[in-house]
Amino acid sequence: MSAQPDITAATTATSTELTVKTADAMREVGRRLAGLLRPGDLVLLTGELGAGKTTLTRGLGEGLGVRGAVTSPTFVIARVHPHLGGGPALVHVDAYRLSGGLDEMEDLDLDVSLPESVIVVEWGDGKVEELSEDRLHVVIHRAVGASAADAADVAHAAEDTDDVRTVRVTGVGARWADVDLSPLG
Repeated sequence: MSAQPDITAATTATSTELTVKTADAMREVGRRLAGLLRPGDLVLLTGELGAGKTTLTRGLGEGLGVRGAVTSPTFVIARVHPHLGGGPALVHVDAYRLSGGLDEMEDLDLDVSLPESVIVVEWGDGKVEELSEDRLHVVIHRAVGASAADAADVAHAAEDTDDVRTVRVTGVGARWADVDLSPLG
C-alpha cells in the first residue's frame, strides 16, 4: 500500500511517526490501523482537544466493519459498536471526564470486553494501562499556531497548518514486538 500525499511516515521496529494533513487522511490512518488489530487489542489515544482522536477512531470503525456511526462518547463515556459480521466489536471509550485510574474504569467492565473486542480509549494515558501489558499508544500532536516558516517545514505552503497532525504510534509489549507498523504510512 503506497502512502497517500496527505500521509508521510518514518518507521522503526515498534514505532512509527506519521504526518497527517487532512481529516480524510486521519480516517485513512484509522482504516489502516484496523488491518493490524485483532480481538484483545487495547489502543490508547492521546492528544489535545480537536487533535483528531475521534476522527482516527471513525476510520478504525470503518476498517473493522462495525455497526453504527462512530462519534465521540464524551457524555456516555463508552460506546460498543458490534461487528457487522464475525469480527471483533469496537469498544470506544472517552476517559476525559474520568479523574480516577482503573478503579473508576472498572464499572465499564473493560477487562471483560477486552478478550473479544478492540478497545480504544481516548484520554486513557495513566488510566487504563493496567488492562493489558500489550497495547498501542497513539499520540496525536496538532500543529496549532505554527509560524509560516514552521509551516513550510511541516506541509506545503498552501496547506492550512491547523490541519497538520503528527501521529506517533508505539507498540508496547510482546504482542507488538514483531508487528510491522509501516502499513500505517
